[in-house]
Amino acid sequence: MLNALRREFEVLEMIETETVTEYFGRVMTIANKMRSNGEDMPDSKIVEKILRTLTARFTYIVVSIEESQDTEAMSIDELQSSLVVHEQKFKRVNQEDEQVLASESSRGRGRGSTRGRGRGRGR
Repeated sequence: MLNALRREFEVLEMIETETVTEYFGRVMTIANKMRSNGEDMPDSKIVEKILRTLTARFTYIVVSIEESQDTEAMSIDELQSSLVVHEQKFKRVNQEDEQVLASESSRGRGRGSTRGRGRGRGR
């Protein structure tokens, strides 16, 4: 049982569509099962695992955390809080980008084709 859990823990990686909270839930479920089966599982090992297996969009924040903080002393809750804040920023930026794109495309549809033809004639 413990060997299967170790293997499951080793191959864990964050899925692109997964939220930080969902990923932490998956990691902690396996880590807690390992602990209840006698595995020595310090928080630092879980923190390191999570930092290594986040998706590429978290690369800059992972580097920042590793350079500015002692990951050995960092709690799982501290890491999760920090990553959730950054995830919310990503979502806000993406929503703003989508709104800008939507308004640009709706403005461009009505006038863009006429404007393009008008410029060509004058030259």
